[in-house]
Amino acid sequence: MKIDFKELDLKILPNFKGGEKEYRAKMIYVDKQKIMKGLLIPGASIGFHKHDASSEVMFITKGCAKYICEDEKGNKSIEILTKGECHICKNGHSHTLINETDEDIEFYAVVTNF
Repeated sequence: MKIDFKELDLKILPNFKGGEKEYRAKMIYVDKQKIMKGLLIPGASIGFHKHDASSEVMFITKGCAKYICEDEKGNKSIEILTKGECHICKNGHSHTLINETDEDIEFYAVVTNF
């Protein structure tokens, strides 16, 4: 199945999941998956949230993102993700993505089994 993000409507999601500023995304739902092309402007973030019944893979295509994740035991880690890197937030874990830079962050994300 081909997905052409140029043909999808852009959604502006203010304070997404309790985050700062806005999350701009083009998204599509396919079976039990949500596939997104996202953008965080400088100072924006996706709020810290838990994946209770799903997992998420985020792949950075532009910029430098601060990624904070927490496992099911409460252990937190901080990672810096740059272009070409990805992170997996497993089912039962929590995470946030933060743009602390002066340039946009662009990424693709796939949420499975929600």
